[in-house]
Amino acid sequence: MTSPDRAFDGWLPGVVRRLSPHFNERPEGALVSLAVLHFISLPAGRFGGEDVDALFMGTLDAMNRPEYESLRGLRVSSHFFVRRTGEVRQYVSVLDRAWHAGVSSFEGHTGCNDFSVGIELEGTGETPYEDAQYLALGELLGTLTRVLPVEAVTGHEHIAPGRKQDPGPSFDWDRVREMVPGRVRIVTEPQVMP
Repeated sequence: MTSPDRAFDGWLPGVVRRLSPHFNERPEGALVSLAVLHFISLPAGRFGGEDVDALFMGTLDAMNRPEYESLRGLRVSSHFFVRRTGEVRQYVSVLDRAWHAGVSSFEGHTGCNDFSVGIELEGTGETPYEDAQYLALGELLGTLTRVLPVEAVTGHEHIAPGRKQDPGPSFDWDRVREMVPGRVRIVTEPQVMP
């Protein structure tokens, strides 16, 4: 990934661009100060397919796939998806609000979608993540902290405790701590809803 130019439109260079219809504008004056890490695999526990793309782009055929019954009509997205190979895909401009965090709270502020960037890692939370994913994540977080006022990185499990468990027990937070600039905090304590 290279540095974005001055006319930054929220799309990072060097990543695969996919366009999700599942986004909207951030509230006026919202600063993107948080990166939220997630895991996803579709079908559950299977890697390398295109169903995550289909989910985020609103084209997943949940009607004819019993394993996707719970996803029928679901409208979700993430800014980024880091595949197990290290490939990074972007679905929503970081200037816009992706729909990844749901009911959530961080340091007393609810509605984390308003002020965060969502990063999905291809995984289950139980299966160890790949070195290529950590390398790509480190580069992605480095770029994001240069172009946005990101102050902290946390997991979905921390902003929605009891409801979510990603990125899960196999995620190496110490490894990520070594990748981000010293001014960026890694927050792994469960947050309390105000």
